Amino acid sequence: MDFSMTAPTPSSPLLDAFNHQDKIFSSAFSILQAAISTRAFPAASVAVTHQGTLVALKAFGHFTHQPDSPLATTATLFDLASLTKVVATTTMSMLLYERGLLDLDAPVSAIIPEFTSDAAKDPRRHEVTIRMLLAHSSGLPAYEKLFLKARTRAELLQTAFTTPLATNPATRAEYSDIGFIILGIALERLADESLDRFCQREVFAPLAMTTTTFNPPAEIRAKIPPTADDQTFRLRIIQGEVQDENGFVLGGVAAHAGLFSTAHDLAKFAHAMLNAGRPILRPETVALFTRRESAPPATSRALGWDTPSTPSQSGKYLSPHSFGHLGYTGTSLWIDPARQLSITLLTNRTWPDCSNPAIKQVRPKFHDAVFEALNAG
Repeated sequence: MDFSMTAPTPSSPLLDAFNHQDKIFSSAFSILQAAISTRAFPAASVAVTHQGTLVALKAFGHFTHQPDSPLATTATLFDLASLTKVVATTTMSMLLYERGLLDLDAPVSAIIPEFTSDAAKDPRRHEVTIRMLLAHSSGLPAYEKLFLKARTRAELLQTAFTTPLATNPATRAEYSDIGFIILGIALERLADESLDRFCQREVFAPLAMTTTTFNPPAEIRAKIPPTADDQTFRLRIIQGEVQDENGFVLGGVAAHAGLFSTAHDLAKFAHAMLNAGRPILRPETVALFTRRESAPPATSRALGWDTPSTPSQSGKYLSPHSFGHLGYTGTSLWIDPARQLSITLLTNRTWPDCSNPAIKQVRPKFHDAVFEALNAG
């Protein structure tokens, strides 16, 4: 993928130009307002960048479905859920790869011997590589309620390390939280530093992502929309702490979930990715990690990132070179280098519980309406 033809200059800042957003994006915004009125989610915050300019930044709704709950604003933090996988974990992978510390084709067991310990005897495990964890083709299962078996970080990690493979490695793409939990520990061991500290210094600070954090401090948690009324595990309303239960047992800092941010901060991150990774990454690294993998057959996965499938939550217009990701709490980020476009949508669709799947219809409609607005006339 050649980013050079459309990428802004390395020093190009993200310019603000959203004074006329209500007129330009009236159709797109009305889709979100209608979704809130039908209780698809209580709150939403969006950011759109196009050709180096922030053309939309707006928040909608209240923290909960109650009209007297706080209004969401563009400064409101949301639980990003699995956007953590790309904004934090994959970016850390890219940086370690550039520095020669991460070999994509190294076996996981070379970094995490526990992965092939006596407790996890299966000769196939020796075949699993870092690349497979990133591409979700390791053979590990999609999701396990590890938190029901393990009540401490150490116990949960040991359970993750020894989770049986569900399929042969490299034969099927199976989106796996467990694979990313293991990947995160591999990265921390290679860097000799925790995920949160590394990303704060190497990713968030250089990009002026000033509100992006794991484990928001207690004094600001009331300013974050709640994501669940947990009646089964933590037995409390989840607000300002990670919604994902495995992430909670891991202490709120995990490779698969735990990051909190604003739509504006994610727009800054997307702007860097549209700038071919500058100022934090090399263009060739971004191209490598965002290019769809050739195996397993029919996979839509890149390294860490996803790419548009048919049909796609990204809508029907984004180019084949696009890459993005979704988050369980109702978050998404899609980036199209061919059109120099990024769309961030943050919601708390899991409030009060995760039973409403309506966002699956809302997301592609919203993305399509944004694209149509930018290409009207």
